[in-house]
Amino acid sequence: MRGARMGQGTAWKPDGHRGGPPRSRLSAIVLGAALLFGGGGTAMAADWPDTPMARMRMQAEIRTLQVALLTQPSATVTLEDWCARHAMATPARVLARRLPETRMAIPAQVRADLGVGADEPVRHRRVALSCGSHVLSLADNWYVPARLTPAMNARLEQTDVPFGHVVADLGFTRRTLDSTLLWSPLPAGWEAQALPPASSGAIVVPGEILRNRAVLSRHDGVAFSEVVETYTGAILEFTSPA
Repeated sequence: MRGARMGQGTAWKPDGHRGGPPRSRLSAIVLGAALLFGGGGTAMAADWPDTPMARMRMQAEIRTLQVALLTQPSATVTLEDWCARHAMATPARVLARRLPETRMAIPAQVRADLGVGADEPVRHRRVALSCGSHVLSLADNWYVPARLTPAMNARLEQTDVPFGHVVADLGFTRRTLDSTLLWSPLPAGWEAQALPPASSGAIVVPGEILRNRAVLSRHDGVAFSEVVETYTGAILEFTSPA
């Protein structure tokens, strides 16, 4: 977690050094993945009434997830725990659905972060992580196949098993480079001003809420993967507390 940048309200903007897809394309992927996997976008968010108390609880839930992602090595395990604790699916098992991707050069910054030369193979895997019908996140994963076992490489190429589960035997650690809140249910500076009054509607949750960028390293300290994870509004698709 050391060195991570936590932001609120401003989007982390990928560029040539970041290697992530633009937000407009991510929004389209979120919608497409939700339709493909049976999710209803932010349909369950209608259970969150637009009241100051609900907005504060929603803010606390988002921050809780952000902290959990910053302090645990596996985002997959964190999402499965989130899904189980909020009774979003039974069993609370996360699957990594492969998404169409265009061939593109590996970003120079990714190679630098992973400590690999210009000619060393680096693979790219783009997936939607879903739990039940909820598409919880979209992940771009760059990894060095030579730093994984042949069995791990085969599972990543041939199955829907999430990356964190495939490489679990490496005893890996996670170093977060960026963590940015893309949306907040509370206005900026809400601590020093009155909260918006309640309305008769529901809180409108956008498609993208949180974005993290991190490097994963083996137990021997060798970096083997860089990930950019965009967490969707579906993380709030559970019945809000009364």
